[in-house]
Amino acid sequence: MRLVLTWLINAAALLAVPYLMHSVDVTSIGAALVAALLLGLVNTLIRPVLLLLTLPVTVVSLGLFIFVINGLMFWLVAQLVNGFHVDSFWSAIGGALLYSVISWSLSTLLLKNADGNP
Repeated sequence: MRLVLTWLINAAALLAVPYLMHSVDVTSIGAALVAALLLGLVNTLIRPVLLLLTLPVTVVSLGLFIFVINGLMFWLVAQLVNGFHVDSFWSAIGGALLYSVISWSLSTLLLKNADGNP
């Protein structure tokens, strides 16, 4: 149940991003659900490999290169999902940052209350 709730929270966060950043577009709830699912899979399977391969660059940049990796994952999903569009790679970095802040905020608020904690 918690996994489905997390997926719905991520889809809602993805729907909120275009209202705050006009270079990201999500055309429907279905596209947001598919994109949220694919973002979860990409971040689970591909992102760790990229983080390991780019570890020297990440260390030299004091961790800032992780923003580039996150933007790359966001941009990749936008290329694969119809109805989810990002204008440029730099927009993908900003969109990924915004998406993570919104989804973290929503999950902290909703999942904390779903566990019965005040």
